[in-house]
Amino acid sequence: MRYAAVAEIYEKMEGTTKRLELIDHLVQLILKTPKDVIDKVIYLTQGKLYPDFKGVEIGVAEKLALRVISLSAGVDQKQVESVYKKRGDIGTVAEQYLGKRGQVTLLSKPLTVQRVYELLDRIADTSGQGSLETKLRLLSSLLNDSTPMEAKYVMRTVMGQLRLGIADYTVLDALAVAYTGDKTNRIYLERAYNLSSDLGAVARTIALEGLEPIKKFRITVGKPVRPMLAERMETAEQIVEKLGGKCAAEYKLDGERLQLHKMNGKVMIFSRRLENITNHYPDAGEATLKHVRATEAILEAEVVAVNLDTGEYLPFQELMHRRRKYGVEEAMRKYPTVLNCFDVLYADDIDYTSRPYEDRRRALEKIVEHNHVIRIVPSIITDDPEKIEHFMQQAIIDGCEGLVVKDLKSVYRAGAREFSWIKLKREYRSELSDTIDLVVVGAFYGRGRRAGKYGTFLLAAYDKETGRLPTATKIGTGFTDEDLERFPELLKPHQIPTKDPRVDSALEADIWFRPKVVIETIASEITLSPIYPCGRDAIRKGSGLALRFPKYTGKLRDDKAPEDATSVSEIVQMYRRQLKKIGEAASEVAAA
Repeated sequence: MRYAAVAEIYEKMEGTTKRLELIDHLVQLILKTPKDVIDKVIYLTQGKLYPDFKGVEIGVAEKLALRVISLSAGVDQKQVESVYKKRGDIGTVAEQYLGKRGQVTLLSKPLTVQRVYELLDRIADTSGQGSLETKLRLLSSLLNDSTPMEAKYVMRTVMGQLRLGIADYTVLDALAVAYTGDKTNRIYLERAYNLSSDLGAVARTIALEGLEPIKKFRITVGKPVRPMLAERMETAEQIVEKLGGKCAAEYKLDGERLQLHKMNGKVMIFSRRLENITNHYPDAGEATLKHVRATEAILEAEVVAVNLDTGEYLPFQELMHRRRKYGVEEAMRKYPTVLNCFDVLYADDIDYTSRPYEDRRRALEKIVEHNHVIRIVPSIITDDPEKIEHFMQQAIIDGCEGLVVKDLKSVYRAGAREFSWIKLKREYRSELSDTIDLVVVGAFYGRGRRAGKYGTFLLAAYDKETGRLPTATKIGTGFTDEDLERFPELLKPHQIPTKDPRVDSALEADIWFRPKVVIETIASEITLSPIYPCGRDAIRKGSGLALRFPKYTGKLRDDKAPEDATSVSEIVQMYRRQLKKIGEAASEVAAA
C-alpha cells in the first residue's frame, strides 16, 4: 500500500473537527488498506508503532528532526530552525522545504506503508553508540523518497505530533462501519479493545477473521485490561438508594492502582495508564509470585507506601519516589510498600470479568494469601448508610481517602465509568473540597519573588466526547519553593512553540506544553466564566466553568494520563450539585 494514500486521508482529516466527517475519512482509509497491514495503519494513525503498554517510542529529538529536513532539502539548518520557531509545526516545515526541492529523484522509491513502518520501527529500536547517525540515515532515506505531503506526516509521526484530533473510540466507530456496515457493532469492538488495550490487534482480527471472533474475544495474560472506573456521590444515603440495597463498601487507599499479570513464573505490572512499570515495583512482583495461589492470574491492587515501624499507610507522594529508573533497590528500602488487592479479572483459565462482584470477591479471598506484603482491601456488605459512614470514618483513621462502594451484582466493565462503583470521599463534606485532577497545558511568567520562573499555570479538563482539553483555570497557589524549582525541569521535555491543537483556550500563555502532566487541585467553588471554555453552554449559553481560588494540593498525578484527568462532564455535575446545595441552604434559611 502506498503511503501517499494514507497521507491524503490524513490531509482530509486535518481539515475538519467534525466527528462524523472524521469517521467517514477513517472508513475510506480502512477500506483502502490491505487487511494484512491494517494493524500498522491503525497504529500509525494513532501516532505510534505499538500499543502503549509495549512502551515503544520512536525517539527522534527536535534537533535531529530539523537536521534531517535541512539535509534532505539541501538548506542551512539554522534557516530551518528559524522557520520552525515561527510555525511551531515540524510537518509544515518539512512540507515547505521539500516542496522547494522539486520532484523526487529518478532513483527514489515510492513510499509504502510497510517501508515507513519498518524504518520507524528500526529507528525506535536503535540505541547506544552510533545510534544518532543511524537514526539520521534511516530518517533521511524516508524523506529523500517522500513527496512534500508524505514528509509532512512522516515528520509529525516521528515527533509525536500527528494532530489528527481523533480518539480511540472514533477509530472503533470507523472499524465497525467499514467491516460490518453497522456502527452499533462498535460495542463488540469496544469490549475487545478494553480487554486487550490493543487497537491494532482488534482491527487485524476483525479484518482477517470477521465479527464472530471479536464477539468471543478473550482476556489475555500479559496484555493489560483497561480499568473499570467509579462515579462519585456525596452521601452514603444517596449511594444506597442508587444501588438499590445491599452493597460492598471498600477502603479507597491513597496509593497507585496496579494491574498484576502472573504467568510462566513471572509477573508483569501495569499502571492505571497501562504503562509497564514492572521495574518500579520488584517487591510487588515477588509478593504476587509467592502469595497468589494461581498459575496464571490478573489481579487489581492498590500499592501503598507503608511505615514498617508502625504499619501506617504513608501519603501518595511518598510512593512516587518508587517511580525512578535508577536506585530502585535503595527506594525499596526507604519506601517499602504493601499490595492491597481489590479485584480478580482472570485466574487459571477463568475469565472473571463477566461474573458479579460478589463472585469475584470470593475468588479473590481464595487466591490471595493475607500477610504483611499482600492483603485484600477491607470491605463490608450492608444496606445501612450509617454503617457505611462509620466504616468510612475508620478508613480515614487508617490513612485512606474514603470508600469505593460497589454493586454486588455488577460485572467488571473494562474501560467504563459508571454507577456500579461509586466513590465516597471525606472531601465531599464541604461545598467544593473534592479534589480535581487537571492537565498542565501552559504557563505564565511570575513577578516579584517568582520573577524569571513560572508564576502560574494554565490547566485543562478532558472532554470525553471530543477528545479535546478545554481550559478551566489558572493556578499559582499551593506551590512550595521546591515545586517552583522542580516544575520547569519536569515540564521542559513537553514544551512546544505553540498551543497544542487539542487544547481550547481563550488565554494566550507565555509558554505552551504538550498535554502530559496531570496535577491534583482543590478549589473553593466552581463558577460560570466567559473566559474558560470548559463546559461551555452546558449551564448557560456562552459561558464555561472555572475553578475559583484553585490551589495545588502538592500531588503530582504521575499515574494519570491526560485522558484520566477530571472530565468536563464531571465538572458540570459538580457545579450542579453545588447549586443544589446552595438552594437547599437558602430554603433552610427562609424556613427559619
